[in-house]
Amino acid sequence: MVKIGEMRIKMIVIILENVRTNVRGELSRWLFEVKAGIFTGKVSALVRSELWLLIGQKLGKGSAMMLYPTNNDQGFTVLTLGNPSRAMVDIEGLFLVKVG
Repeated sequence: MVKIGEMRIKMIVIILENVRTNVRGELSRWLFEVKAGIFTGKVSALVRSELWLLIGQKLGKGSAMMLYPTNNDQGFTVLTLGNPSRAMVDIEGLFLVKVG
């Protein structure tokens, strides 16, 4: 975690499936696309929220998943939009991967 004044910058991961290239282009302004549809980088909570809203508006028939650090047992939380091929299931506070 990087501290800039009082603002805390944390790493996030966003995974996109079946989205238009313009959505990927928008995200590449803020994050690194390490593999097709997989983005990572360090952004503030405000930028993270704005990026998630942007994805929701432009997602179309695709799907998205975002993982970011938070204060829980696993150290992260997961948000999803659409119907990803691998879903995260919350079982008693723990996220597990569900395939199919």
